[in-house]
Amino acid sequence: MRQYEVNFIVDPVLSGDEIKEAAQTYVNLIQENGNKIVHVDEMGLRQLAYPIKKRTTGMYYCVEFQNDDNTFIPKLELALRRDERIMRFLSVKLDRYGVEYNEKKRNGLIGKKDSKREKLKEDIKQVKEEAVKVAEPKAKSEEE
Repeated sequence: MRQYEVNFIVDPVLSGDEIKEAAQTYVNLIQENGNKIVHVDEMGLRQLAYPIKKRTTGMYYCVEFQNDDNTFIPKLELALRRDERIMRFLSVKLDRYGVEYNEKKRNGLIGKKDSKREKLKEDIKQVKEEAVKVAEPKAKSEEE
């Protein structure tokens, strides 16, 4: 099964409900065509690198899905191209490294410093400190 990722920017001038409706439209389109949604990421309002349609910001979405046949991708891209609410889009076929990277990112191993990895490091540090505290009295009693 092939894994794909489609990123698109929704026009921020729309109301909050219309923006979510536009994104949900494409999630539903992907599901209706027999694809399995792996992850939907609403990245939020972000600054654009250059103006698009006289806009400097956009609502970013990323939908990761699995697909058996590659005949669906042109249909999805055509729908995105025809929708006036979508400012830009990019669809990518993920290789095994891309799939692995996205999985690590979802699990918190890549990205923000407040991730699970940092918390795990802190927990390990606390366990080591406690082990030293427990070992010190034993070592002192053995010396005496």
